[in-house]
Amino acid sequence: MELTRRSLLKATAISMTMAAAGCSTKDNSADTKSASAANIEPDEWKTTVCRFCGTGCGILVGVKDGKVIATKGDPDNRSNKSLNCIKGYYVGKILFGKDRLTKPLIRDDKSKKGTREGFREASWEEALDLVATKLKEAYDADPKSVAFYGSGQQSIMEGYASVKLWKAGLLSNNIDPNARLCMASAVTGFMSTFQSDEPMGSYRDLDEADLFVTWGANMAEMHPVLYSRLTAHKLKNSNVKHYDLTTRRSRTSEIADVVMVFRPQTDLAIANAICNYVIQNNLYDQAFVTEHTQFKAGTENLGHTFDDNYEATDVGKVADVDWVITFDEFKTRVTEYTIEKAAEMSGVPAKDIEALAKEFADPKKKIMSLWTMGVNQHTRGTWMNNLIYNIHLLTGKIAKPGNGPFSLTGQPSACGTAREVGVFSHRLPADLVVKNPEHRRYAELIWNLPQGYLNPIETPGFHTVKMFRELGNGKIKFLWSMSKNWGQTMPKLNRFRGNDANGKGVIDGFIVVSEVYPTRSTELADVVFPAAMWVEREGQFGNAERRTSIFEKCVEPPGEAKWDLWAIVQIAKRVLDGKMIGDKPAFDVLFGMVWDQKKNDLIADEHEVNKRLWDEYRSFTNPHESKNPEVQQLGGKLKMKAKQMAPYDEYLKQHGIAWPVRNVNGKWVETNWRYSYGKQEDGFDQYGVEEFGHQGKYMDLDFYKSTDHKPAILFRPFEEAAEVPDQEYPLWLCTGRVLEHWHSGTMTRRVPELHKAFPEALCEINPEDAKALGIKTGDMVKVVSRRGEVKVKATTTGRGNPPKGLVFVPFFAEETLINLATLDCYCPISKQPDFKKCAVKIVKA
Repeated sequence: MELTRRSLLKATAISMTMAAAGCSTKDNSADTKSASAANIEPDEWKTTVCRFCGTGCGILVGVKDGKVIATKGDPDNRSNKSLNCIKGYYVGKILFGKDRLTKPLIRDDKSKKGTREGFREASWEEALDLVATKLKEAYDADPKSVAFYGSGQQSIMEGYASVKLWKAGLLSNNIDPNARLCMASAVTGFMSTFQSDEPMGSYRDLDEADLFVTWGANMAEMHPVLYSRLTAHKLKNSNVKHYDLTTRRSRTSEIADVVMVFRPQTDLAIANAICNYVIQNNLYDQAFVTEHTQFKAGTENLGHTFDDNYEATDVGKVADVDWVITFDEFKTRVTEYTIEKAAEMSGVPAKDIEALAKEFADPKKKIMSLWTMGVNQHTRGTWMNNLIYNIHLLTGKIAKPGNGPFSLTGQPSACGTAREVGVFSHRLPADLVVKNPEHRRYAELIWNLPQGYLNPIETPGFHTVKMFRELGNGKIKFLWSMSKNWGQTMPKLNRFRGNDANGKGVIDGFIVVSEVYPTRSTELADVVFPAAMWVEREGQFGNAERRTSIFEKCVEPPGEAKWDLWAIVQIAKRVLDGKMIGDKPAFDVLFGMVWDQKKNDLIADEHEVNKRLWDEYRSFTNPHESKNPEVQQLGGKLKMKAKQMAPYDEYLKQHGIAWPVRNVNGKWVETNWRYSYGKQEDGFDQYGVEEFGHQGKYMDLDFYKSTDHKPAILFRPFEEAAEVPDQEYPLWLCTGRVLEHWHSGTMTRRVPELHKAFPEALCEINPEDAKALGIKTGDMVKVVSRRGEVKVKATTTGRGNPPKGLVFVPFFAEETLINLATLDCYCPISKQPDFKKCAVKIVKA
């Protein structure tokens, strides 16, 4: 059967959504423009990137008379090659919600905090002055009482500017992104295994693999463009297979050859059983393992993070500690995880686990593993990432076309912004961490700071869950959040919404929210900054395959809405007033390159602002271009060139480039397969040979960022979930997303077609459970946990099919705050909370 990716998309995503919306696919099938612009030609097409998930699809935006009138896929963007999903199809309409925030708002009536009342309109000058005053007051009283909550939805340079303000300006690490909720376990998994963040492969693997394994990833709805590419490859090649490991049958399960529905948390046992099977049967790649890997063990019996001060406990202090062991020690430790034991623990038939193990053991099979929140939102999320890498390393299926573990991201710039420029509370730009003195020194050199200036930030700040726990406890007195609806999406929401004894701090603290629409977060704010949206300012996103792309400014923002980077620099100007770094004003040192002294404002040209900040950030990854010998020497020692970035305008010219890049005969060329030696122009890596001493045999591997050039195979045992169903709360609750809506629905629910297609959250219940409870489709029920309860409509015929004993509720609906019921326990290493499993009961409302 021959099926193009475009026709596949229309057959799955568009047709399904249009039908649900009551629309005709005939009217929409071939037209990539906005419906309202069907007969109008734009004056020009601008190059941009989709505002939604981490796929990083290129979008061309048609502009006429200063307005966005059309969008279509960008054929020159190598991530999507012109294809868009249904959200991307309608992305232009996210600008036009009737309730856009267009003026700064200041809350005058504190008694109405928690509602959308009690605000008055204000000038920017008044709002900025008030925020700066409150920030300085809180900081002067206690530097640990102020926090910034960033986002994988900020542009890269917005994230970079916020890092400079907080970590260099305020010398505070109390800054963290919402990527802590979705990608932190991927980060700590990469770093503990490879000592370098982000995948070594690319989307090109989707066209090469013989077998796909999805581990907790509903790609059909969450990453439909990539899923269509996977499916098109599968349908064109009858030998290609797909195994889907999941706790709930989803749309992704529908085309899988084998669906392995496992008891929540037992993916740990299944992965260990595969490792054990290939070792015990001598089916692992012995030459690869000997040459390219080392074995490690780490702290076990980590317990669970109910305690607000978990990190200060004896086990919390050493949760991320690991040490080298021998292969024989690893073999002995993993022996207990037999296929039979994993089957008994997980409920997955032993024959399916064994069959998957044999697939990995087949040296002729190219295998690509893909995962998202099912692995990362996990109380042992770091461990599960490690275990997937273990399987690929043991079998040598890694860093070559069609062979590789690939972590998919959920936000447009979770990689580029949250990870690459160091918005995490423990990081600095380009994989550097605050606890390493050489890393701090390198940042000082790039930022023109005196030696030792960054010493106060050697201890990581509050991670997201800790930050909001302390906000609820009243210890955080000032919080500024940007591009994040935490009032809806944080777990255990009662702590933060003032509905229990620990929530008072949210009411008493001073909260600033930068947003484009009213949300469940703006209603908790004291000041709301109206933000310019996607294509109303210029910026960059970094996607899951390490591709950095620029979205051009296409139109002016409405009313008095402003660019977030402008607001960051304006606050920096006020807060840093009078502070010196050496003999120079601190503001001039940190932001002088983008400040117009004559106008006393950010320079007007947004392209130039981005370019100047990018040039500085790029200095982290291009030490060889520096005139400072210390930068060259320390940057070389830290192997910073392994993340090399291109000059700013190259990203517009090429419609996105995947790092590390190299200048090959005058052209900046991307890398599709890191660590795999071959011609750079074919997508292979040259750094192992030219920078780090590899011999240079074609397709040989050199994990040059890993310790001793050898990534770690880490023993990670099974440990039970933080909360398990019992007699009182007999069901598992899993939360997630749906195709049409993105995260908290702030944008997608303001697109009529998307909202009509999926207008409300539904609770998917297994028919047997529903029958036992006397519940029918359409009944209103309560989902009740030890933390809270939520009313929602039940369905036994939803898109997903949960097994008996599990219910699923999406989190996009602000009127259905399912996170009132969820648990805020997190992975002790990554600090990422587990939204995928807690204990609940269902009762009729």
